[in-house]
Amino acid sequence: MGTSRHGIVLFDGTCGFCEGWVRFIARHDAAGYFRFAPSQWPEAERVLAAHGLTREATRSLVLIENGAVYLRSSATLRIAARLGWPWRLAAALLWIPTPLRDAAYRIVAAIRHRLAGRSNACEIPPPELRARLIGRTDIPTAAQPRP
Repeated sequence: MGTSRHGIVLFDGTCGFCEGWVRFIARHDAAGYFRFAPSQWPEAERVLAAHGLTREATRSLVLIENGAVYLRSSATLRIAARLGWPWRLAAALLWIPTPLRDAAYRIVAAIRHRLAGRSNACEIPPPELRARLIGRTDIPTAAQPRP
């Protein structure tokens, strides 16, 4: 797996909103372009470190694509641009200046746990998503806690 063949999406694995977004991406990504990892996983930390970043420094949805790192609204809109109709239309919002887009992103990020809840552990993903997770050999296949 290389970032030229797949985009990598890192997300907060303890956030119901983020986990829902990942399921949405996987459902609408017919080409199977995206790979995923909760930012709490060591695999995600290694990917961030390879790009000179830490989880604490990013604190948002992260898209790594073709060697470039995109955060917040840029990550979200670039992801949408690769999804099917009508979601790819969201890419037009990339024309809005980043500070304005990121202000809206931060509002949603501030209330995301109230919107969809929070958990203490990443949920067990469905089989169709499990195969697209980075380090998928480490993923439990039944409802059991991760070490």
